[in-house]
Amino acid sequence: MEKIENTNNNVQISPWLTTIAVMSAAFMFVLDGTIANVALPQMAGSFSSSNDEATWILTSYLIASGIVVPSVDWFSKFFGRKQFFIACILIFTGASLLCGMSTSLDMMIVSRVIQGVGGGALLPVAQAILLEAFPVEKRALAMSIFGFGVVVAPVIGPILGGWLTDNWSWNWIFFINIPFGILAAVTSKLWIFDPPYAQKQADAKIDYVGFFFLIVWLVTFQVFLDKGNNADWFGSEWICWTFGISMIAMVLFIYSQIVQKDSIIDLSVFKDRSFVLGTTILVIANMVLYASTTIMPLFLQNLMGYNAFWSGYSLMPRGFGSVLAIFIYSITNKLFDFRLFTAIGIIGLGVSGLMFGFLNLEFSMINIIIPNFIFGFSVGMTITVLTTASMETISNAKMTNASGVQNLVKNLGAAIGTSLVATMVSRYSQAFQHNMVGFLDPNNPVYAERLASMTSFFCQFDVYAVAFQKAQGMLYNQLLQQSTLCAYMETFRVWGIVTFVCLPLLLLYKNKSKA
Repeated sequence: MEKIENTNNNVQISPWLTTIAVMSAAFMFVLDGTIANVALPQMAGSFSSSNDEATWILTSYLIASGIVVPSVDWFSKFFGRKQFFIACILIFTGASLLCGMSTSLDMMIVSRVIQGVGGGALLPVAQAILLEAFPVEKRALAMSIFGFGVVVAPVIGPILGGWLTDNWSWNWIFFINIPFGILAAVTSKLWIFDPPYAQKQADAKIDYVGFFFLIVWLVTFQVFLDKGNNADWFGSEWICWTFGISMIAMVLFIYSQIVQKDSIIDLSVFKDRSFVLGTTILVIANMVLYASTTIMPLFLQNLMGYNAFWSGYSLMPRGFGSVLAIFIYSITNKLFDFRLFTAIGIIGLGVSGLMFGFLNLEFSMINIIIPNFIFGFSVGMTITVLTTASMETISNAKMTNASGVQNLVKNLGAAIGTSLVATMVSRYSQAFQHNMVGFLDPNNPVYAERLASMTSFFCQFDVYAVAFQKAQGMLYNQLLQQSTLCAYMETFRVWGIVTFVCLPLLLLYKNKSKA
């Protein structure tokens, strides 16, 4: 077993021990990204708030973590990467305890902001540490392990969250983080070290201007995405202003990072062709992953009557597919061109989306299991391969910065995908309802026959006028159900087609024989 040397005390540490430390933290963070979704209605009821108000439980977390993600390289230089990583674990764990103890919506939102501040840095720092812990020729193996945690945790999240919510209470979806946090903090203290370029730097300065523009950009952009659908997007004046401020702040942030000597992020990573191409495809894959993870539980709960646990349980085949993909890649990555693995993943994503797009209300469980398995396999293959390929030409000294930048744009892709999928279902549902309502015409013989039959049935219990009204209401409810089903199916098909756009990007990679 290879070992890496701790330059602080000349102790050699196995990279596998380092893997345990960083993956404990990464798994905890990624798990928390989806575990709260299924419990949102219960939390809203507990705090006597509306579902719209309760969405700030999710939004506040995303905003806070989004601000920290691109700043990880600067924070690592200012505090030392190991100390910063451990501090983030402790902040995240402590905030999880506060979230579970929250007695009001305000307390929950404040706790989630603190949790986001602590959790935002865990994933990019863990990725950078893991890549550096292994030699270049074994980075594919390292990213296979990393991909396992990053891909499987979001699948386990809804299942575990649904079970805890149904059998215990929503509070436990946050308390579950505490043992993971303690394990991650202890093992990180023992088994992680800072190479010279990741140690605390005395000359590290705070980029106040860049940090201000970063906060304004990400906060306003997240509010735009979160509230845009309900406010009719650009039909709302305040949404237009919010979007405009966000874009101006983004431009000023990028400009400040170019001209500032001590900037928060180093944009020179975008000169690396492999990094840009890999990150672009990862952003699209993240959009599809989070869009699908958002829409599937809603489809099963709203149309099929599944509870929180069973809607999360239906996603379990994705976990098995991801594990299989990561296992296959870890043992065959040296035999084939990485573009072949990526192409298989992209095609699988598209095919699974199209398979979801042809479901109906009378499907069997196998109709959900097969496309979910293909989806999980494809996501696991795509993310694992491209995370390795995109960082292949990045030096160790720039790894933390590159990881932070990559995770920033991936998070933006996830936020955009989540927002777009909600809008698509809403708008498609309205369009299909408008097209289908014309069939509820007394001159339509099929409708007239069904209305008469149902009216006759209800007449056994009520007078004719009431029975006729009930029959009309039931038929209209069926129309709403059918229009919503069509909206979900159309959305699945669109996202399936979107993934195929990534295939031509693979041709832009320089010719390399192996991953």
